[in-house]
Amino acid sequence: MPKWAQGWAIALLAAALGCGSAQNGAQAQDTIKFVVPFAAGGPVDAMARLLAQEMQGPLGANIVVENRGGAGGVTATDQVSRAPADGKTLLVGSQGSHVISGVLQTHVKYDPAKSFDAIAMVGATPVLVVATPQLPFKDFKELIALAKAKDLSYGSAGAGSTMNIAGELINAGAQIKITHVPYRGVGPALPDLIGGRLDLIAADPPVLLPLVQAKTIRPVVVMGLKRLAALPDIPTTVELGYPDMVMENWYGLLAPAGLPPDVALRLEKAALAAIASPSIQEHMKKGELTGTLNRAQFTERVARDVAHWRPMIKKLGITDQGDAAAPAPGAAPAR
Repeated sequence: MPKWAQGWAIALLAAALGCGSAQNGAQAQDTIKFVVPFAAGGPVDAMARLLAQEMQGPLGANIVVENRGGAGGVTATDQVSRAPADGKTLLVGSQGSHVISGVLQTHVKYDPAKSFDAIAMVGATPVLVVATPQLPFKDFKELIALAKAKDLSYGSAGAGSTMNIAGELINAGAQIKITHVPYRGVGPALPDLIGGRLDLIAADPPVLLPLVQAKTIRPVVVMGLKRLAALPDIPTTVELGYPDMVMENWYGLLAPAGLPPDVALRLEKAALAAIASPSIQEHMKKGELTGTLNRAQFTERVARDVAHWRPMIKKLGITDQGDAAAPAPGAAPAR
């Protein structure tokens, strides 16, 4: 197993061992399902399993994590939107799967804000832009100049993914045209980045930081308001003069709209207590996740994100059919 994946694997294994086995005696009569809109092994899945492990005791229930990938998260999100609003089926989503895919894909039958009750947002992290070590530049300014002088490429998890939107925000903000190359996810794109067959990737820090620390890939810029604690010398796009070049991903817990108030409050309390636990706090620290929000705050955040990204995606010209970039060999649409 690659070194960059070992930390996530350990978290997944520990959570999986606790999830579904540590029932709260005779009280553990209910089963709650956490639906994850991606395959097992990614950062959203890891967070879902940690939440399940921490929440099942206080809730007196057996929590089962179900991975249901497809259509950039729409498949699972649609499934949860149609589930009974009884607190037994919850969604562990991200801004990418919930907001971006929800406003990008024209065939969705749910509203990312109105069809769900927000429970709690674990935290958010700004996207980190990294480059192959073989690319000759010193900083972001030189990278932009290089992109104007020669053809460069960036990899993503498919059209409409947060990685794709981050790349197009760079193109729009810097007035350049770096070619989009879609992959099945960040994992399949990393070998090409390391080998110099791909120039750039913009993705969540948890996946990239181990490779940065091993000097296998180069950090370039943080697409957010604050620098990452693990990379204090890497500037943000905002401080470099690009206020609109901001992309971050959040992880949060949501339910079908219409939860009874007492059920919603019970889930919120259990989720916030779980997020405050030492195991999840340590996981968040390593993944640069900050800014936990309660139910009311998370509700406002989702509505604000939908209002921002709906027109922004149209402005960037991104569609769920992809763009003019030709896919790399073996590449595929968004997971």
